[in-house]
Amino acid sequence: MKITFIGGGNMATALIGGLRKQGFSAAGIQVVDPVEETRARLTDTFGVRCAAAIDAAALNCEVLMLAVKPQVMKEALLPAAGRLTNQLVISIAAGLRLADIGRWLGGYPRLVRSMPNTPALIGAGITGLYAPPAVDHEDRATAEKILHAVGRTLWVEDEALMDVVTAVSGSGPAYVFYFIEALQNAGVSLGLPAETSRLLAIETFLGAAKLAEASIDPVDQLRMRVTSKGGTTAAALEVFNDEALDAIIARGVEAAAARGRELCEILGQD
Repeated sequence: MKITFIGGGNMATALIGGLRKQGFSAAGIQVVDPVEETRARLTDTFGVRCAAAIDAAALNCEVLMLAVKPQVMKEALLPAAGRLTNQLVISIAAGLRLADIGRWLGGYPRLVRSMPNTPALIGAGITGLYAPPAVDHEDRATAEKILHAVGRTLWVEDEALMDVVTAVSGSGPAYVFYFIEALQNAGVSLGLPAETSRLLAIETFLGAAKLAEASIDPVDQLRMRVTSKGGTTAAALEVFNDEALDAIIARGVEAAAARGRELCEILGQD
């Protein structure tokens, strides 16, 4: 299988690195990127062929990975419009619907939409995927194999849910960082050294996430096991409940999903 990446930024770099670690040949990977420094870095690091623009060699592939910023996707695809034959096209760009990408490619139907998140940069991501019914099982398996190089994958059966995936897991790392920051700052304000508080906050998140992943019990039960009646955890959770923290989080995720839908409308315009 030959894969061509349109765009050589951080996520493309992570995917190429993950594929190479899995034994994928450098000879089977190409990257198209207009920035000379990016091309040199990718060639030096991974030994892959790089080109400044889409050429015949770049289109000689089975999979075309769209990894440019959504704002420049339409322009980036112009050289490929009407030139695709049987390639599977996988987009990792947020806020772009398959109908718009397909239209920019000249009415091309063999498309998969994906939403990885930034932990993919260290191989610990989660990627949501969507493909229309016309995309067969083999193509779905190919997309899953490629995105699995940077973490776990899952499918949704309605493209509209990709805006929710974006709001939960695409934006989710920022929510986690926000809470880590708040927890760290709270510790510092109560007298802990900054580095001590940072370590406690980060390791607590890591450990709790691993415990939740390993447990067969729902997270509310795990929370209740830590919460002794009249204890310290109960005192903190009482404040969170009084401030309706769960509702605040829900509103934030709803706002992110709504913005995702708005961006689809804006970015999908001709």
